[in-house]
Amino acid sequence: MTVLLSAGPTSFLETMSIPSTENHSENPKSLEPSTGKVLYIIGPRRLQNEAIASCLKKETGSECFVLGDISQIPPADPKDHGRPRLVLLDCQGKQPKNILAELRPYLNNKQSTNHVVLFSVDRNLGIEKKFLLAGVRGFFYDKDPLDRLLKGVLAVLDGELWVSREILSKCILEGTDQDETSENGSTILTPRQIEILAQVAVGATNDEIADRLCLSPHTVKTHLYHIFKKIRVTNRLQAALWAAKHL
Repeated sequence: MTVLLSAGPTSFLETMSIPSTENHSENPKSLEPSTGKVLYIIGPRRLQNEAIASCLKKETGSECFVLGDISQIPPADPKDHGRPRLVLLDCQGKQPKNILAELRPYLNNKQSTNHVVLFSVDRNLGIEKKFLLAGVRGFFYDKDPLDRLLKGVLAVLDGELWVSREILSKCILEGTDQDETSENGSTILTPRQIEILAQVAVGATNDEIADRLCLSPHTVKTHLYHIFKKIRVTNRLQAALWAAKHL
């Protein structure tokens, strides 16, 4: 769920070879594959982003498309039944207010299937808390190597957040006014669900929860789906914030 990031010695382009760019981005009308997950890499640096797309496709098995602007992402097809789409936005040289303006249609929309992560983020901006609360799922910094990006994308596709435990803990301790429900956790969740939610609140990943509670990762995912539905949240950060208030 939460993975500690540290600044790497090299940037994405310094750690990757440039593979073929075939089939990574073309006509927006053909940007939706029929099956599986789909990734959109958004930004003006096409050479870098084509290389990232090729590596992500090989690592995740997902279709990857490179677009110059986030507005080029096609609307979700209702026939896809909520199939998740991961949006990776290149933030190099962008101001936080402009990033938020770009992302506003894709964040905290319960009907949206877009999961958003930011890459090439300037670590000195200090935007993590604000953007997590807005609905961003993860952050990759301008000095992170490619293997960290690949690992983080896999974690986000698995329903986890990619952010340091320190930042997540700060968000939880400071709380948020977004959750106005008054239910006590024990009245709406089963004992097992409370156990799992408590693990989420301390930053445990699905695999860690499975190991600690002697469950399969699939069972943990199923429990989390029902927990999120019961407490009316859409991601792990919101679930952790809810737990801090109600458990």
